[in-house]
Amino acid sequence: MDNTDDISMKTKTGSIGVFDSGYGGLTVLKEIINELPDYDYTYLGDNARAPYGNRSFETVYHYTLQCVQWFFLQGCPLVILACNTASAKALRTIQQNDLPKIAPDKRVLGVIRPTTEIIGRFTRTRSIGILATSGTVQSESYVIEIEKFFPDIKVTQEACPLWVPLVENNEYESHGADFFVKKYIHNLLHKADDIDTILLACTHYPLLLKKITEYTPVDIKILTQGEIVAHSLKDYLYRHPEMESSISKKGTKEFYTTDSVEDFDSHAAIFFGMPVVSTHIDLG
Repeated sequence: MDNTDDISMKTKTGSIGVFDSGYGGLTVLKEIINELPDYDYTYLGDNARAPYGNRSFETVYHYTLQCVQWFFLQGCPLVILACNTASAKALRTIQQNDLPKIAPDKRVLGVIRPTTEIIGRFTRTRSIGILATSGTVQSESYVIEIEKFFPDIKVTQEACPLWVPLVENNEYESHGADFFVKKYIHNLLHKADDIDTILLACTHYPLLLKKITEYTPVDIKILTQGEIVAHSLKDYLYRHPEMESSISKKGTKEFYTTDSVEDFDSHAAIFFGMPVVSTHIDLG
């Protein structure tokens, strides 16, 4: 669809858009609000088409672009893809091919680069592990990006296809979750016994942090993305005053979902840490 005319007619100021295929991006939004509480935020979860992790590059790109265009139509000058799969499979194409055509004055950022830019600070052995969805692992995005910033670091990945379903079905604290948490951590550490830093490269995984910590050796540092992305966004806005001035500042938060609002609100409150009231949208 071509919404160029509609997009260009929107006002110059608007909220920061935060996108995820489901609920996980709320763990990132929570940290962003803690760091930058004065700005306005609009969150969209594409729950009707989640999860993205096992979908093709083309499908993830199509869905993500559609959601990005929706944000632009709401007047958002800046959109954060708070989804590792969307960041891995769609962000680069949207930034390079689509933005110049549909909204050259707007920006779309992801969660992979902010993490890979600083991950070298945390490892002494120069060996890190990545726990992520199958889609993120297959994209090799973390391997490629870390190589750019820290070519001396060895990256070992492990796909955890059952972790997101455990979280989204409220089983992340159950005894049944222990088997799969322990399994994937064991698989990762079996591939490389010198890992001293593990990145949870999915925004759902912080809800499993208690169990992940329990089954990870105490001398291994575990990193989550929320705080890293929040600090990176704060720095980005400082370095780009033209973008910072285009963001409205009333401290408001709006939530949207492509699926059931009742289901979204009950799950979202767990990820966000407080009650959420959402509005349904239909992307067609």
